[in-house]
Formats: sequence, C-alpha cells, structure tokens
Amino acid sequence: MTITVRPATAVPWDDVRTVFGTRGDPSRCWCQWFKVTNAEWESTEPAQFERMLCDQVSAATVSPGLIAYADGEPAGWAAVEARPGYRRLTTMKVAAASPEPQGDPAVWAVTCFVVRVGYRKRGVSAALLAGAMEFARSHGARLIEAYPVDVAEKKTSSADLFHGALSTFLSAGFEVVARPSDGRAVVMLALQ
Repeated sequence: MTITVRPATAVPWDDVRTVFGTRGDPSRCWCQWFKVTNAEWESTEPAQFERMLCDQVSAATVSPGLIAYADGEPAGWAAVEARPGYRRLTTMKVAAASPEPQGDPAVWAVTCFVVRVGYRKRGVSAALLAGAMEFARSHGARLIEAYPVDVAEKKTSSADLFHGALSTFLSAGFEVVARPSDGRAVVMLALQ
C-alpha cells in the first residue's frame, strides 16, 4: 500500500468528508474539540462542527490538518498547527504538563488522528505523523508536541486513540517530557 500525505487545503472537501465519515466520534467532532469551549461543545451540532472545519480549511493560509491517501483513497486525517490555535489546550491537565509556554506560536501540536476503518494498523498514523513533522518544520515550528495514549499502560478503546498511540510517537523520535496521568504522556520533538 502506498501512503501519501497532503495538506487539507490542497485536497477536495469531499475527501475530508470521506475520512470523517457519517458515524462515530469523528463525524460528531470534526476536530473541533480542541478549538471550542465546553459550552460551545455542548451546544453545537455535528453539522455545525463540519461547517467550522470546512471554513477553517477554506480560510487557512496554513492548513489546520493533513489528509492521508492509501493507494489514492482518502484514509486518514491528522490535526496539526501552532499550539495557540487550540484554545482547549490552555485548560487541559495533560497539556499543562508541557514545559513550553502555552502561547508560543513556534510550538506546534498534533492533537488528533482519524483513520478510517479498513486502513487501521497499516501505517496510516505513522505516515500522518511523519507528514505533520515535516509540515510543522516547513512552517517554522521550533518543536512539535503531542499528548498520546500509552496503550501498554492503559487499556484503550479505538475511539480514545484519536490522540495517537505513544509507540507511534516514540518510533518517530519523540521523547516523553511528562506523564500527567495514567496512560497519557506529553511528547516532544525538536524540529530546528
């Protein structure tokens, strides 16, 4: 299987829609959980979240995420951008464990992965992470961080793996800089 990764701003919107699907958590969230307040999360319908992501992609000078293609078919998504773009990170316990200042635009975060059923456990997440690292580097990021799940430490459903698996990040050269809770880590990789 050949996997390629492209910015969401450079692909047809229907490919993004295919990845997020029509059922399950991705079709409800549209990668907005890290961008909205709790009140907004509770009062917003999934169709509105889709419109929000569509607007973010359409208006972006720098894409808010990447789409992976497996043999030409849309297979996955990774949210990656400068950390100040994620409002919720300022209040999350796991993100607060980061040693980096919250408002530093040179610190980028990978917050979310979506991999379609049928493409899981086939290297899509690893390809998306490699793409996210290069994308952040090419847009001036000093370092990139994430908040993955340690599946060796805590039994996790596939729905909770949207943060990514710690093993994927460690294989890509990230280092654990904090363990704020059971089964969660803060990982970082210097890019410059």
